[in-house]
Amino acid sequence: MTSKPLLSVTGLTKRFGGLTAVEDLSFDLFPGEILALIGPNGAGKTTTFNLIAGTLKPTTGAIVLIDKRIDKLPVHRVAECGLMRTFQHNLPFAGLSLTENILVGRHSRFQASVTDILLGRSFVVEEERIALQKAAEMIEFVGLHDCEEKDVSTLSFGEGRLLELARALAGEPRVILLDEPAAGLTQSEMVRLAAVIRDVAVRGIAVLLIEHDMHFLLPLAHRAIVLNFGSKIAEGTPSEIIRDAAVVEAYLGEAAGIFAADLSDA
Repeated sequence: MTSKPLLSVTGLTKRFGGLTAVEDLSFDLFPGEILALIGPNGAGKTTTFNLIAGTLKPTTGAIVLIDKRIDKLPVHRVAECGLMRTFQHNLPFAGLSLTENILVGRHSRFQASVTDILLGRSFVVEEERIALQKAAEMIEFVGLHDCEEKDVSTLSFGEGRLLELARALAGEPRVILLDEPAAGLTQSEMVRLAAVIRDVAVRGIAVLLIEHDMHFLLPLAHRAIVLNFGSKIAEGTPSEIIRDAAVVEAYLGEAAGIFAADLSDA
């Protein structure tokens, strides 16, 4: 990568008492890149996500998003700076329409205050128009146009995943964190999701994702970082990762040869 990174993590460490969950982790994430964070259970992947998203504060280290330190900011300020995330489980807001669910992700882009809304100031109407237009764009982008009239509680699991992604994208992030996006999906749903994630990256948005399904992940990611016991043990392209002896021993095992076949077919 020759462009300037959108996200830079330097010396990131998180300790919980005597337990070190993440230790001295450093990496860069570039525009339009799909970067995977992988490793065995308990390796520190989710803790790393929570540190970057602002849910947890690091013990030491720095997180810089587009030239701004974000590691001491509250979650809502991190979102305002251009970083959004999804979670392992679908979390639709029951009772709200598909469009309204997506508009929730737009909150960081609203400038109007409660007072502005109550006074009916003209720019509020324009903000609402733009927000509705953005929601419609996201519905089309992720392919949920056939679900606009559905009760969100009746969406399939795969459709719910796409809703989560659309809601995060409505906030116009420069960086998006996807936490196990393929978990629980059928093969056809995974194919659909992978295509959408590639389209997200084509727009110049940087994607950082955790995923356990290597058949889904390795053909999708441009690079991967492998964690084990909180420390980075490898970083490189998927082809390099699956041939790394430390990664094979700690995580992939005998399945590494199968994943190599996936990459050759991609």
